[in-house]
Amino acid sequence: MAAQLDATRQIDASSETARTAVLERLEATAEVLEAPGRRPASLEDLPEIPPTDQVGPLDARALSKVLFRRLETLEEGTAEHAYVRNTLIELNLALVKFAASRFRSRSEPMEDIVQVGTIGLIKAIDRFEMDRGVEFPTFAMPTIIGEIKRFFRDTSWAVRVPRRLQELRLDLAKATDELAQQLDRAPTVAELARKLDIPEDEVIEGMAVSNAYTASSLDAQPEEDETEGALADRIGYEDHGMEGIEYRESLKPLIAELPERDRKILSLRFVGNMTQSEIGAELGISQMHVSRLLSRTLTRLRAGLLVEE
Repeated sequence: MAAQLDATRQIDASSETARTAVLERLEATAEVLEAPGRRPASLEDLPEIPPTDQVGPLDARALSKVLFRRLETLEEGTAEHAYVRNTLIELNLALVKFAASRFRSRSEPMEDIVQVGTIGLIKAIDRFEMDRGVEFPTFAMPTIIGEIKRFFRDTSWAVRVPRRLQELRLDLAKATDELAQQLDRAPTVAELARKLDIPEDEVIEGMAVSNAYTASSLDAQPEEDETEGALADRIGYEDHGMEGIEYRESLKPLIAELPERDRKILSLRFVGNMTQSEIGAELGISQMHVSRLLSRTLTRLRAGLLVEE
């Protein structure tokens, strides 16, 4: 067996005839391994696989067939079974990397996506049955991609939402793209509801859920063409104007009860920003009189604010 695998390493990729001959020998070896009454071999008798980065796709597929047939003859939990299973995982990691490349535009690190895809590969190896007549890559790819999609569905949302709403978001995104191409504009809520045959309230709910998919860090820096600072610098600041709202609202009924001349003096002094002399000239009274009236009015208002209800 080891000699045949050495021959596999030495074949010329450009020589299809040599490749076919090696594959035929591997198939012949598989038939021997399936012979009735054959007992599990020791670790020394198991195949020595060349470095996986030196094994081409066709060779990996052929070697996988041999190993799957051997795996069926081994008892789970033994060292031989673990060796063959781990070798199958290493030989078929290229499937995981190919599937993961479809999600490179996502925000998750590629290493994490590959790790999740490898879990799908392991599940596919454990479930695969040669007797079904299906090639392993054909069988494994949906499982690998499904595991990656499940990872994004369960972990990539900034806020956890029900699966129904997660799927609704995907449906809305697809319908929005289709209608935008047809209408040459962004579709309305009513048009999306007709397209998906759902109530408009559900469309609005799905749009709101889309905001929960990603979240920005408070320390995130703005784009190059933006002049504003980090998000933390733009939100959460203390609005000092809020401090006076309570007092202004409390003063309104008290000011309404004042005589008209007192209200006018307050308006000229604190709204018009006039001096007491200018107010006296405006009303035809002395500056001293204005001072006394203003003092009396402010004392009255202050007392009204301090009264406990």
